[in-house]
Amino acid sequence: MGDNTQLRSDEEQPPPAQIPLLSSNLQNDAVGGLHQRQQEIRTSNRLDDSLEYLERFLTCLGFNQSSLLSFSLSWAAFTVVGVLVPVLALELSQCDGCEMYQIKNFEVGIVASQACLAAVSLFCISFNLRKYGIRRFLFVDRYGGQMVRFTDLYVKQIAASMRLLIWWLLPCFILKTAREVIRILYVQHDSRWISVAISVPLTLSWTYVSTISLSASILFHLLCNLQFIHFDDYAQLLERESDVMVFIEEHIRLRYHLSKISHRFRIFLLLQFLVVTVSQVVTLFQTTVYSGMINLSNGGDFAISAIVQVVGIILCLHAATRISHRAQGIASFACRWHALATCTSTDACLRHSNSLGSMEPLSQSNLLDITFSESDLDSMDYIAMPTTTQLASYMSSYHRRQAFVMYLQANPGGITIFGWTVDRGLINTIFFLELTLVTFVLGQTVVFNSA
Repeated sequence: MGDNTQLRSDEEQPPPAQIPLLSSNLQNDAVGGLHQRQQEIRTSNRLDDSLEYLERFLTCLGFNQSSLLSFSLSWAAFTVVGVLVPVLALELSQCDGCEMYQIKNFEVGIVASQACLAAVSLFCISFNLRKYGIRRFLFVDRYGGQMVRFTDLYVKQIAASMRLLIWWLLPCFILKTAREVIRILYVQHDSRWISVAISVPLTLSWTYVSTISLSASILFHLLCNLQFIHFDDYAQLLERESDVMVFIEEHIRLRYHLSKISHRFRIFLLLQFLVVTVSQVVTLFQTTVYSGMINLSNGGDFAISAIVQVVGIILCLHAATRISHRAQGIASFACRWHALATCTSTDACLRHSNSLGSMEPLSQSNLLDITFSESDLDSMDYIAMPTTTQLASYMSSYHRRQAFVMYLQANPGGITIFGWTVDRGLINTIFFLELTLVTFVLGQTVVFNSA
């Protein structure tokens, strides 16, 4: 009797293995959460390091003008290195019989155009950095709620932008150095060291102003590529979610960011385009009016400066056009999503109704009706119509998707310059305006000289 009572009490006790299992699961969850938190901290540190490196680089170029002292030092360095040094070097490089290897009017025009473009870049970018800071300027603020998911992509884009700057600046620097070496070899001064002392400041000044102008274009290119990440994620959001309000709120946020980028860079893009256009027109006038021989030594700087200026314009237009077309393509993607959702919902509704009708238990009267009242010619499969609740839910979902598609079609978004969307249409307009201007200049110079 006592043994049976002991056995029964043992059977009623819970297995002791369940308590360690529960504690181990809680411990694993805690370890997993700690590991995820550490991973977020590491990714945040990588982004902080990348932004700090980028900010130091911009500070060295003079873009960081957060205080009166840094503002004064930046513009003083630009005035000395970008303007005074090349002008003094050109004045000291004058010699008898140097017209074949160095034309002063050409050199002064090149220095003026490069200095104007660098001044525009320095003024516009430093103003935005001083007003917003590097994080808000690039829209990677840690309080935006998007930093953790996109940190790795942010870091890759920043590194890719720095590589892009090096890849474009390095070939131009090599060409500039080669041109200065050729001029040292052929231009005769009192001493070869005087030629070196003149060419080195010219090369350093050119590198400084070219880096400033290209860095401004690279920053705009980087900013558009960072927004491209969010538009790619938005396209994937249409595949993951079904709440239309989430889509609208996210699109409003993305469109707001594009409008802010357009507002901050519209003056820069417009002035950059005007300076480059005027510079190229002046270059065309000078080279076509000049009656002497133009070779690599006396006209090589025209090609090198033109490459830097045109590359900056191309980088800006490519980035703006790419993000504009991606923003406009969201409407097409949403139309396809709406069509697929509508067709799928209709088919699912009919299949659901058919399944309800076929699974409904048949009464005896239904069997009699089917057996005796219908002939083989009149009989047909019975499909139950959707209920009022199902139709109301389906139509409500349909109208929400339709309103979302109409909203996207009416608000395409994109980079704009005073209302002009930077897309293929605007690029075609710019191309034909430039072609018309070049044709006019050639008609006024080449035809006039030949006559």
